[in-house]
Amino acid sequence: MKIRIYTSAALTSVANAVPGLPLWQLAPTRDTAGARLTDFMMLIPRLRSRPSVEIERASHDIQAVLALHQDVVFADLNLKLNLLWVSLRPRPGAISELVAAIRLRVPEAVLVGHYADPR
Repeated sequence: MKIRIYTSAALTSVANAVPGLPLWQLAPTRDTAGARLTDFMMLIPRLRSRPSVEIERASHDIQAVLALHQDVVFADLNLKLNLLWVSLRPRPGAISELVAAIRLRVPEAVLVGHYADPR
């Protein structure tokens, strides 16, 4: 699993990534076996404006949750946008489990999803 955590100016933690490269070029769409991956985004409001100690705590909490899930293959925490992107192997309920686990550790994180009009 690759986890990138960066600010607009510098990388805090990097795994084979170049700062400034668009996420669509970095996030994998298939795993090593060629199977398609799924992904989700979470917004963490005002994370970048918090003290560095709180940012570190949140990033460590997120990393701890993601490390426990074998399905996660890539994660990107963009502090400039206050956005967490996670790519994982599809499994029924996997996204719900991860989102719930992240929200237990970082309660202000919210899942970003599209709105589907029920009509």
